[in-house]
Amino acid sequence: MFWKLKLSNLKGAWAEKKARQFLKRQGLRLLHANFACKAGEVDLVMLDQSTLVFIEVRFRSASRFGNAASTIDRTKQQKIRKSAAVYLQSYREHRHRICRFDAISIDNYAANGQNSLEWIKNAF
Repeated sequence: MFWKLKLSNLKGAWAEKKARQFLKRQGLRLLHANFACKAGEVDLVMLDQSTLVFIEVRFRSASRFGNAASTIDRTKQQKIRKSAAVYLQSYREHRHRICRFDAISIDNYAANGQNSLEWIKNAF
């Protein structure tokens, strides 16, 4: 049974859209956005050539508590790993693929108001 995830957080939805657009320009192909199951959720599932990539997208508008990437703690990593395992069980056509866990960190605290986007391959 798949879970339906609602993105009520407009900033989060905006960040995921920006990440998806950026990664598509880098040559990745989107398979699923917001794959949710009982174990947790994966923001983006994409193919980087033949590698299956599970991507966590984080957005931070202020730096006083660290950058966006620093918010992906061990508990969140474990939930993403468990969700990835459910994904592989559900979409068995990808079970032979090498898997990778990436992060997209978008921080919005530059003096000029510009967002910085960082793609962290093999984040965990």
